[in-house]
Amino acid sequence: MNTRAAVLCATAVVLAGTVTALPAGAASAPAAPTARLTWKTCATTDQPTLQCASLKVPLDHDDPGGERITLALSRVPHTAKRYQGPLLVNPGGPGGRGLSLAGFVASSLPKAVAAQYDVIGFDPRGVGKSTPALDCAPGHFGPVRPDSVPVTEAVEEANLKRARSFAKACSTKYARVLPYIDTVSAVRDMDAIRAATGAPRLNYFGYSYGTYLGAVYAKLYPRRVRRLVLDSIVDPTGVWYDDNLTQDLAFNDRHRALMAWIARYDTTYRLGGDPAEVEAKWYAMRAALARTPAGGTVGAAELEDTFLPGGYYNGYWPHLAKAFAAYVNDKNADPLVQAYKNFAAVDASGDNGYSVYTSVQCRDAHWPRDWEEWRSDNWETYRKAPFMAWNNGWYNAPCAFWPTRSRGPVDITNGALPPALLFQATDDAATPYEGGATVHALLHGSRLVVEQGGGNHGITLSGNSCLDQHLAAYLTDGTVPHGTGAVDAVCKAQPDPKPLTGKVASPTAHGSTLHGLLGFRG
Repeated sequence: MNTRAAVLCATAVVLAGTVTALPAGAASAPAAPTARLTWKTCATTDQPTLQCASLKVPLDHDDPGGERITLALSRVPHTAKRYQGPLLVNPGGPGGRGLSLAGFVASSLPKAVAAQYDVIGFDPRGVGKSTPALDCAPGHFGPVRPDSVPVTEAVEEANLKRARSFAKACSTKYARVLPYIDTVSAVRDMDAIRAATGAPRLNYFGYSYGTYLGAVYAKLYPRRVRRLVLDSIVDPTGVWYDDNLTQDLAFNDRHRALMAWIARYDTTYRLGGDPAEVEAKWYAMRAALARTPAGGTVGAAELEDTFLPGGYYNGYWPHLAKAFAAYVNDKNADPLVQAYKNFAAVDASGDNGYSVYTSVQCRDAHWPRDWEEWRSDNWETYRKAPFMAWNNGWYNAPCAFWPTRSRGPVDITNGALPPALLFQATDDAATPYEGGATVHALLHGSRLVVEQGGGNHGITLSGNSCLDQHLAAYLTDGTVPHGTGAVDAVCKAQPDPKPLTGKVASPTAHGSTLHGLLGFRG
């Protein structure tokens, strides 16, 4: 594994040259007047010390006297005599809501560590309780959608119509706002949050897309970074078109890992003891649902949506396997419909998240505008990795028709930081291992902790004590591991789950709490 990481790190140095430089003037632009936060209690039963506040920031940070928008913030305040400043946390996305993450992080860290920080969550611009909150096309993912695999011109055109209409809806409703829904603008919001706390430097902890957010913050404001934790790391050299194609390959591998897990428990699920046999039955189920959606709700696209969370977190595997087995063996679609409702159905919050996801990704980076290129790339990927290739392609397809120009990704190469601590699982599908190795090479002096054999997305504060010990040591006094190769520390992955016993309604492991907060697609 260390040999592979070394090769990837060497590759990262070459790839870094393909990334656009930092947008001119972003860090040196005139600043808005520094505000101060007024915290009020918003305690819950689970988080009795939780506080909330709001912060007005410029819509356009290059025009600090112009229109203002509002960010929603949450905080679990420090209680220890030793105060290490604000710890800003982000769950990813783009489009992920961050208010609840503050309480989760504060309660999941060792008490003595959490007590030294103001743990602050925030809904990024456009998201959740921040205003304005985007919702381009309510009900866009309502079932039943066209089959994601465009085997006929009619199916392809139906999906293209949805992509075009979503982009047009965003343009119609939010033309004034869309040019400012992007990573660099969100990063400048983060620095406004830092300034509003009165802290000269920021501690930051981000998952998934939040790792790119943190790396870009560090690029714009390297002298304002105190500690930087990145978990499940975006490859910044593939933002965002290439990263999504790479995801497709990794999600296909992870889906096959689920098929192999089901085969291992054939006495429970009765779907076959050979992973290939199980996989064939899954695709047969997909074909049947394309013809006749379960409960008038779960067609082929919705089935993919339902099983996608299994690529993020293996704690969902027993629930997905149970629904799969009921459909195939018992001709009972009810568990599958329920699994769709639990894991895939998109509510108003999901509509908001997708609106911000597309707005950020389409604005952040260059996307092909020629649909022929998308068609060619997605069919090529599908032939290698059929599970999510076209589903993911259509998810991102509005970027082919997006109304705002792309600004280009940020070159995050950085030699001016204190040591950053990076966490990456070897078999992560959403942010494949290469991303962690690449960022480790680009952030000079960073330390990489690898979860060997792990396939979950978001791995700290999810039950792996080895990983969490490294995190706690770093947040306590900046201690980082020192390896002799490309990787600084290796932790063994937790065991895969066992089949459900009894009547368990939903995942109850601590890890499922985190993965519920992180969501999917980010």
